[in-house]
Amino acid sequence: MGTQPLDEAKLIEQIQNPQQCRKAFSEIVARYSEPLYWQIRKIVLSHDDADDVLQNTFLKAWSNLSCFRAEARLSTWLHRIAINESLTYLSKQRQEQNISIDSDDSFLADKLEADTWFDGDDLQLKLQKAILRLPEKQRLVFNMKYFDDMKYEEISEILGTSVGALKASYHHAVKKIEEFLSIEH
Repeated sequence: MGTQPLDEAKLIEQIQNPQQCRKAFSEIVARYSEPLYWQIRKIVLSHDDADDVLQNTFLKAWSNLSCFRAEARLSTWLHRIAINESLTYLSKQRQEQNISIDSDDSFLADKLEADTWFDGDDLQLKLQKAILRLPEKQRLVFNMKYFDDMKYEEISEILGTSVGALKASYHHAVKKIEEFLSIEH
């Protein structure tokens, strides 16, 4: 008989206990690896890059456990770290390739097309290319709302942006994607 997953309050309690910290963190890794991986993958696109960023996310979380005060939910805190690590990773990629911060991230489309783990069809590839043309914040909001079906309130907690601004970002993102897809067909 397997053990029941711990609820978040119990996990937080165990994280703060030095004798139970490692075991609790293993539970966190087991519980949140998959959702965080997919959150990261939507940002960096490549499977290998997503794996690297996921490892960095858990390293950062482990080294900052003492800073976690449980004002936010554990999942919110982890998503915030994952997004920040993903954006840092993309920033390094832009620097390495001498790409302006102001240009879109269409350079990622080449990585996506070369990624053997990408199993989408042509339409999925076009959608990803359209998403990559969005400004970073709109891209994040679109991915979290459209693909992850997150509520605006949850996205607001993770990104630290008002619900009204998030709704506007999502609306603009959808319009830009629709325009791109209508031109591409």
